Amino acid sequence: MNIAVLSTNRNLYSTKRLVEAIESRGHRCQVIDHSKCYVGIQQGKPTIHYRGQDLSHIDAIIPRIGSSLTFYGSAIVRQFEVMDVVSANPSQAITRSRDKLRCMQILSGAGLGLPITGFARSVSDVDDLISMVGGAPLVIKLLEGTQGIGVVLAETKKAASSVIEAFYGLGNNILIQEYIKEAKGTDIRAFVVDGKVVGAMKRTAREGEFRSNLHRGGTAEIVKLTRAEKESAISAAKAMGLTVAGVDMLPSARGPLILEVNSSPGLEGIETATGKDIAAEIVKYLEGQYAAKQASRPVDPKRKIKKESKL
Repeated sequence: MNIAVLSTNRNLYSTKRLVEAIESRGHRCQVIDHSKCYVGIQQGKPTIHYRGQDLSHIDAIIPRIGSSLTFYGSAIVRQFEVMDVVSANPSQAITRSRDKLRCMQILSGAGLGLPITGFARSVSDVDDLISMVGGAPLVIKLLEGTQGIGVVLAETKKAASSVIEAFYGLGNNILIQEYIKEAKGTDIRAFVVDGKVVGAMKRTAREGEFRSNLHRGGTAEIVKLTRAEKESAISAAKAMGLTVAGVDMLPSARGPLILEVNSSPGLEGIETATGKDIAAEIVKYLEGQYAAKQASRPVDPKRKIKKESKL
C-alpha cells in the first residue's frame, strides 16, 4: 500500500514510529503536512494536491491532526474519504472527539461513567453550577485545552467563582467537573485499536501537581486493566466512532470515569511504558481494512474473461 501519515512535524516521536512501522511491514510511506494540502471539488472527480503533487495514488492515511488544525485537518481527511481512501479514523469522529462538551454528552448518552460535569455561559449561574458538580474542590477546563493546558483545580468555592468569572470575562468556553479525590493524582490511558485495548498505562502526577499528563512532568507505568476499565475504554471509543483512540479514565469509588477520548493519542508514553509496538497495531488495522475494501470491489468482466482465456 501507499500510506500517508498526516502530520505537521515529521520529527515527532509518533510520526517517526508510524513511518517505521509502515515501512517495516513492506508498505510505502509518505509524511504529508495536511496544513499544506489543498482540495479540488468537482462532479465525480475529487482531488487532493500537496505542494503541486496529486495525491490520488494514496491508498490509506493515518491522521495526526493537532487541536489547532481540527477544522482544516478534518476537511482534508474528509476529502480523502470522498476519494475512497482508507483512514485510521473517520473525519467526523475526529471532529466530534475534539469538542470536549460534545464528547461528554455522547458518552453520557451511551451510559458510560463520567465525572459530574457542568457547562454554562452566564456569570449569574456560577453558584448553582458549582453546587451541581458537588461543590469545591472542583476542576475547571477550557474546552479547547490540550495536554493539561487550561485545566485548573479550584480548592474553594471562592477560588472557583473567581476563576470561572475570569474565563467567562475573556470569552472562553469552559467545563466544570467534580474533583475525584480518590484518584490521588493518577489516571489511566487505554489505547484502543479496532475495538481492542492494545496497551494501557497508569500516569501519576509529579509532586504538587494534580494533572497527570506526561507533558506536565507526570510519570507512566504499565498497568493491567480491570474488566470494567477495559469495557469502558472500548465502549467509549465505539461511542465516539473512533477506531484508534486514547481513552483517559480516572479510578473512582463508583468505577472508572472517562475524562477524554483522544483521536490522535501520542505513542511515546504508551510504547515506552508497555514495551509494545502500538504503531504496528495501527498499520495492521489499515491492512485489514484495505484488504476488505479490495475484496468487496466488483470484478471487471473484461479482466475475468482475459484471466479465464489464459487457463
